[in-house]
Amino acid sequence: MRYENMVPGIFLARPDRFTAHITIGGQDLVCHVKNTGRCRELLIPGAKVWCQQAQNPNRKTLYDLIAVEKGARLINMDAQAPNAAAREWLCAGGLGRIEDLRPETVHGSSRYDFSFQKDGTPCFLEVKGVTLEQDGICAFPDAPTQRGVKHLKGLTALAQAGFGAYVLFVIQMAEVTSFRPNDETDPAFGKALREAAEAGVKILAMACQVAPDAMAITHPVPVVL
Repeated sequence: MRYENMVPGIFLARPDRFTAHITIGGQDLVCHVKNTGRCRELLIPGAKVWCQQAQNPNRKTLYDLIAVEKGARLINMDAQAPNAAAREWLCAGGLGRIEDLRPETVHGSSRYDFSFQKDGTPCFLEVKGVTLEQDGICAFPDAPTQRGVKHLKGLTALAQAGFGAYVLFVIQMAEVTSFRPNDETDPAFGKALREAAEAGVKILAMACQVAPDAMAITHPVPVVL
């Protein structure tokens, strides 16, 4: 997936979940943050960021915050990017041959990011974007997520009923060593993820190649439960 009209900036502050103050071209501007997670370890005053200029001149904010540099590491923090990258990966054969790929599929009381047929079996896949990293080890979530736990329980029930069930953690950065659930922040999610794995849900973590104007899934990362 690619972005157009990207410009560099310097992060100043984040007054709320949806906006950030950024210096772009010597001007202090208000920018839309495309990630409602905490991202406290990323959005540090003085950090270099990459923003996409909006095409609608009537928008209240003319830029979207897309990526941030954490030391030498470039991290995409666009919450919409993991699904777009996952779709490209699936269409390119990431899970082998699949058919009837559909986004945003409702089953029971949950809506899953993708459904498809694989080897004649109906399958459901949920995507989670990962931006939290320390010493090459990535973790999810960065804040408690009841919605995430609900998805895992739904996938567990699907696996037990004979459906194909997947969780795909899209790690929005390169050069990482492993992925784990963030039990310190959300023990309920970690518990639900382990129960899902025991029930037959396939837990996948994939690193990405990230540039200021692009992100693509590249290779699997070990999952440590």
